[in-house]
Amino acid sequence: MAMLTLCALVAALRVLPDRSQFFQYESVSLSCGQEGDSPAWRVKRNTSANIDQECSSERTNESHCFIEDLYPLDTGAYWCESAAGGCSDAVNIMVTAGPVILESPVLPVTEGDDVSLRCRTKSTSNLTAQFYKDGVLIGSSSTGDITVPGVSQADEGLYRCAVSGAGGSSESWLTVRAGRPEPPDSPLAGFLLPVVGACLSLVLLVLLVLLVLLCLWRNHKGRVDPDVSYTDVTITQEAQTNSIRDAAAAPTFYSTVKPGNT
Repeated sequence: MAMLTLCALVAALRVLPDRSQFFQYESVSLSCGQEGDSPAWRVKRNTSANIDQECSSERTNESHCFIEDLYPLDTGAYWCESAAGGCSDAVNIMVTAGPVILESPVLPVTEGDDVSLRCRTKSTSNLTAQFYKDGVLIGSSSTGDITVPGVSQADEGLYRCAVSGAGGSSESWLTVRAGRPEPPDSPLAGFLLPVVGACLSLVLLVLLVLLVLLCLWRNHKGRVDPDVSYTDVTITQEAQTNSIRDAAAAPTFYSTVKPGNT
C-alpha cells in the first residue's frame, strides 16, 4: 500500500526489529528521527483499517509508535511526517497468521553490505529452507538462513522462502541504495603524478651526489701526502748600508780653478 502524501524527504523511520514480516501477536516499535527530536514528528500509516492515520499508543508520544500485538489488519505502509511538510520514506510491514515468514531488512540496505535472510516458522527451529528472488531459486539452507554478500543494485527485488511440509512466506521487497560514489579519476592528476614522482627522484639523486662530493672534499682536505717532505724555512733580511745617505752626510768642498796664460 503506497503512501499518498507528498512531502520533502528529510527524516528517517526506524523499525525494531528491522524486518518487514511479522507473525500475528508479535510486537514492533517505530520511531521518527533521532532521540530528542521535536515531538512535532509523528508516525503515520496506511492500512486496510486506517488511511493516513497517526500510529500512536498511550505509552509513547506522537514520534513513536509501539504496537504490542500485531494483527493482519496492521499490514500496510508506515512513514514519518511533520506539520512543516517533512517526511520519510515509507516502509511496508506485513503481518500474517500463516506458518512461515521471511525475515529480511525492511529498511534500505547500502551497496556492499552483507544481507542476511532467515526463513522462520512458528514451531520449527531447525529447518531446511529454499530462498527465491523474483520467483527464481537462489539457494537452500539446512539452518534456515542465508547471506547475500556485498549486495548491489542487481540484488534488489522480491524475496520469499519456503519450508518443505510447512509452506511458504509472502514476498518482501529488498531495497538497495547506492553507496558513496568514489571521486572520478582526473586526467590532470594522472599526468601530474608521474611528473612529480620523477622530479622528486631527480632531486633526491642530486642531493645524494652532493653529499658524496662533500664527504670526499672533507676527507681530501684533512689528508697528508706521505710522498712529500716538509721542513721549516726561516728567512732573515740583513740591514744594508745606505751609501747615498752616507755620501750626502759627508762634508762637501768647492774650489775655483782659473785657467792660466801659457
